[in-house]
Amino acid sequence: MDHITEKNADILQKICIGSSYEKRPLYVLKRNKTPKNAIWIDCGIHAREWVAPAFCIWFIGHVTHFRDRDETFSRLLEHFDFYVMPVMNVDGYEYTSMEHRMWRKSRSRHANDRCIGTDMNRNFDAGWCGEGASDNSCQQTYCGPYPESEPEVMAVTSFLKAHKDNIKGYITIHSYSQMVLFPYSYTMNRSKDHDELVSVNKYYMSPIFQTPFSYDWAYDLGIKYSFTFELRDKGTYGFLLPPHLIRPTCIEALSAVKEIASHIMINI
Repeated sequence: MDHITEKNADILQKICIGSSYEKRPLYVLKRNKTPKNAIWIDCGIHAREWVAPAFCIWFIGHVTHFRDRDETFSRLLEHFDFYVMPVMNVDGYEYTSMEHRMWRKSRSRHANDRCIGTDMNRNFDAGWCGEGASDNSCQQTYCGPYPESEPEVMAVTSFLKAHKDNIKGYITIHSYSQMVLFPYSYTMNRSKDHDELVSVNKYYMSPIFQTPFSYDWAYDLGIKYSFTFELRDKGTYGFLLPPHLIRPTCIEALSAVKEIASHIMINI
């Protein structure tokens, strides 16, 4: 992030939106242009899903180096700014590099917790700690002691609330299973925009009922076009996706982002 913003200081801005549990800065990259409607993309909520941060950096690279060669993307940049958070779970991501490659959660410990870490995707205040989440701090799906208990989640929700009037799309990047998810997941009720959200995607999965996720929270905030991407693969490599599959994975995801952004552009 430092390298790419230094090399492209005329068009990129690095914004610190808070600090992690272990006091690492939380950065969002923004195209440094006149404020307008925007789309939010975050990556790396789950630490072991390494291809997700790879996509966010790939995306920023496309913004800075290839936009003029991509007619569709150039047109989108005339209408949208993009807020991109390459790594939301910075503590967990570091831990996967240094200690435990398959670590998933944050690295927080709360007063009554027996174990370390919260599943930040289940810490948002949308159907909090319902079915599909756990109140046991030792479980992978631990929802935390209360909604937005994690400083990383609080930083993101505060930023999105402050910019909700101009953020028109929310995309959170995960792996794996090659699906696109959309609200709702924490209830069996369809959202009022269900049919349109289905129509945006050529490939989609019906929500996993009663499992709360961050895109449900974003939708309830008022960001109608809220999605989760589950990138490659379907289980052959899982979280250990080999480097030679990063490029095709990012190309696929970029295509999906452009499709969604194009739909938003003509429907807002």
